[in-house]
Amino acid sequence: MTLGVLGGTFDPIHNGHLAAGLRAQAALRLDRVLVVPSRIPPHRSMTVGTPPADRLAMARLVAADHPGWTASDVELKRDGPSYTFDTLTELRAASTSQFFFIIGADAFAEIATWSRYPAVLDLAHFAVVARPGITLHSLQARVPDLADRMTTPDLFKPYAPGLEPDQKTRVILIETATPDVSSTEIRRRVRAGESIHGLVPEAIASYIATHRLYVEAGL
Repeated sequence: MTLGVLGGTFDPIHNGHLAAGLRAQAALRLDRVLVVPSRIPPHRSMTVGTPPADRLAMARLVAADHPGWTASDVELKRDGPSYTFDTLTELRAASTSQFFFIIGADAFAEIATWSRYPAVLDLAHFAVVARPGITLHSLQARVPDLADRMTTPDLFKPYAPGLEPDQKTRVILIETATPDVSSTEIRRRVRAGESIHGLVPEAIASYIATHRLYVEAGL
């Protein structure tokens, strides 16, 4: 069983997140994708204004529309910053799946600043999806220390049963087009009364309208 972990603040979850998850799932033939909203993003200077229950509800709406996807509250239930190392450790303790952490190239470019780097890389393969403005080629130049781990979906070979668990995981570079969407822009548009059509799934747009999210929240 292969399991992709798609993490993020998801305030709100949008079509860029969705595309990254779908592209990784297709490229690596992932059996399942777990959508994991963060409680306290470690790299954010601002607190998340939207209640965790709303962000989890939106993650569940998106997951419900895609086979093999589910949403998890594993980070929302944990106090303190939502470190990926802690999340992967907890998930691995409860599953024998082969883990793939799905991440945009822009976020992965900062991987060296993450808590317990480089140990966090040993807990899962990292499926790095191209993002507007950051090419995968430039990513190789920004984190040259990881060059020996980098590969592509076509060349990636999962570990065969029986290999030692301490063998290196891989950083799998997925070259694909994804929408240039940001949660910040979506919140701004909602506050301004502008359309968010095409930026989020219709179910998310409906949820935002029904619950009056972002109408008065700060950016």
